[in-house]
Amino acid sequence: MGNIYTDRIEALRKELDKNDANWYLATTSDPHGSEYINDHYKVRAYLSGFTGSNGDLLIGPEGVWLWTDGRYFVQAKNELEGSGIELMCMSNEGVPELRDFLKEKVLEGDVLMFNGQLIDAETGVEIRDILKEKGAFLLAGADPADAVWEDRPKDSSGKIKILPENLCGEKYEDKLSKVRMRMKDAKCNIHIISALDDQMWLFNIRGCDIRYNPVAYAYTVITEEEVKLYLKEEAVTDELLAYAGENGIELRSYSEFYRELKADEDSLVLADPAYTNYLMVRLLEKQGAKIKFERNPSTDLKAVKNETEKENTRRVYLKDSLILTRFLKYMKEWGAKDKITEYEAALMLDRMRLEDEECDDLSFTTISACGANAAMMHYEAPKEGSAVINENEVYLVDSGGQYAGGTTDVTRTLIPKNASAELKKHFTKVCAGTLALQNAVFLKGVSGRNLDILAREPLWELHTDYKCGTGHGVGYMLNVHEGPQYIRPKKYRNDAEADMAVGVVISDEPGVYIEGSYGIRIENILMCESRGKNSDGEFLGFEALTYVPIDLDGIDTAYLEDKERKQLNEYHRAVREKLSPFMNDEEKAWLENATREV
Repeated sequence: MGNIYTDRIEALRKELDKNDANWYLATTSDPHGSEYINDHYKVRAYLSGFTGSNGDLLIGPEGVWLWTDGRYFVQAKNELEGSGIELMCMSNEGVPELRDFLKEKVLEGDVLMFNGQLIDAETGVEIRDILKEKGAFLLAGADPADAVWEDRPKDSSGKIKILPENLCGEKYEDKLSKVRMRMKDAKCNIHIISALDDQMWLFNIRGCDIRYNPVAYAYTVITEEEVKLYLKEEAVTDELLAYAGENGIELRSYSEFYRELKADEDSLVLADPAYTNYLMVRLLEKQGAKIKFERNPSTDLKAVKNETEKENTRRVYLKDSLILTRFLKYMKEWGAKDKITEYEAALMLDRMRLEDEECDDLSFTTISACGANAAMMHYEAPKEGSAVINENEVYLVDSGGQYAGGTTDVTRTLIPKNASAELKKHFTKVCAGTLALQNAVFLKGVSGRNLDILAREPLWELHTDYKCGTGHGVGYMLNVHEGPQYIRPKKYRNDAEADMAVGVVISDEPGVYIEGSYGIRIENILMCESRGKNSDGEFLGFEALTYVPIDLDGIDTAYLEDKERKQLNEYHRAVREKLSPFMNDEEKAWLENATREV
C-alpha cells in the first residue's frame, strides 16, 4: 500500500517517460548551492517526505534511493517509512557513494534527468562524465518535477537592507579591492559569485529570502572595470539604488542573468564549484570560455572577522548566553513540574531571544528534544503530539539568534538527577571533549581536521563516536553555517581544506546519540586568536564566546582527569564572572550552585 510520496514518485516517472528518460536526480539545493533553501526549491522533500537539510534522491527504473549523512540517519529512517525509498547512510560500511552507484546501475542507452540549476558544477560534470562512459545520456534542461508539484510555493524576493558602518567594520570598496587582488593572483579576468552569503558580505547588504538566513537571491559578475549585481526587482529599494550609484555597482535584473551571461574564448572565469550550478557551466562552455574552479576569494575573506565584527560578536554572545542561562534555570527548576512540551519550551526560548531589541530573528529552527528525540541531531518538535518534558529523561536544546552584531548558535543538554551511570559517563566524556578542543593551543597552519581528534578522543576511549563533524564556521549576521574552516575527521567532497586563522568563529560540539534512548550535545562557539610567536612559529588558540553553565548533574568525576576537571572549573568560573553582573540575587544564587567547583 502506497502513500502520498509513492504517488508523487509514480507521477514523476510518468513525466520521465514523456522525455524517454528513466532516471531522475533531486538534490537539496537552490540555484546558488545554498545549504538551507526556501520552500520553492524543496523538490527532494516534496517527492520523498524527508525534510533534512542534506540529501540526494535518485529515482531509477527499478527503485528509489536517498543518500544523507549521519546527522539525519534516525530522522530519515522515520520520515521515509512506508515510502518504499531505500535509505543510503553515507559513510557507512557497504554503502556506495551516489556516483559509484550510478556507475554500477546505469545501463547503456539510459537517460538521466536533473535540473541543471539545482546541481553544483562539480557534481554535474562528474555525473555527465559517468553517463558518457556508460553510453548513457544526460538531460539537464526542463525539470519534470515542475509538472508534478501542485500548489508549489512561490519563490521569495524580500527587500534588501544596507548595513551601517558600525556593524560592518569595512567598506565595500575595500572588500572589492581585496577580491580583485585575488582575481589577479588567479589570472582571471571574470569572477562570478553565486554563493548568497558571500555576496551579502561583499556589498554590506542583507536580505530575507531564506528563512533564518539574512540573504537575498543574487548573482554577481566582477571584471577589472565593472561590477554587476543581479537582483530581483522587488528586492531593490530607493536606498539601495542610491548606494549602488555611489559605489559604481550596476544593478541588473535577476531574471536576465543567464541570458546576459557572456564570456568568450579569451575569458578565464573564476568560479566556486560548490556554488556555481551546472547550467552556468554549460553556458560558459558553449561560449568557449575557460573556467578556473576555485573557492570564492570572498569565502576566505568573510571567515576572518575584522575588529568591529569581533567586538560586536563578543557583545552579542554575552547577551545570548544570559538569555539561554535564564531559560535553563527555568527548565531545571520548573520545566518538568510545569509539564511543558518540547514545542512549548522552544517557543519560550524563541520569545526570550526575540524580546531583545537587537534580535531580528532566529538563526535556525530551535531544536528542543526530550529523551529519544534528542538522538535525532536535527529534530524539530511538532506543534501537535510534542513530547512532554519529564524529570527522568535528558533534555537537549540547540538554538541561536540573528542579532544586529552577530549570529549565535549554542547547545546544552540537561541531565536528570537520577541519570544512569552510562548516561553520566557519556555526558562527562562529551564535556571533556568540548573543553579539550576549546583549550587547544596549536601552530598556525593547522586545519580543523588536525584538531578534530581532541574532541573525539574522550569518546573514542569508550569506542563511541558521533556521525557528524565537530565544528562549523559561524557567519556574522549571516548563515549559521559557513566555510571554509571546519572541524571534522576527514575531507569531504568539494572541500578545499582551509587552515584555522585568527578571527575565525567556529563551533565546538561533540556528542553522543543513542537511537531510541537519548542524545547529548554540548556546543560552545569559539573565536580563533593568536597566542604569540617564537622561533618555532606562531601559536594559535581559541577564545570562548559562549558562557553558559554545563549541567553538573551529568558529571561523574570518576571519568575526568585532573586537567579536565580544572578546565571545567575554570570555564564555570568564567561563566560566573561574565553573567553575574547582569543577574538579580536569586539568579546569582542559582548560577553559583550551577557552576560550583567539582
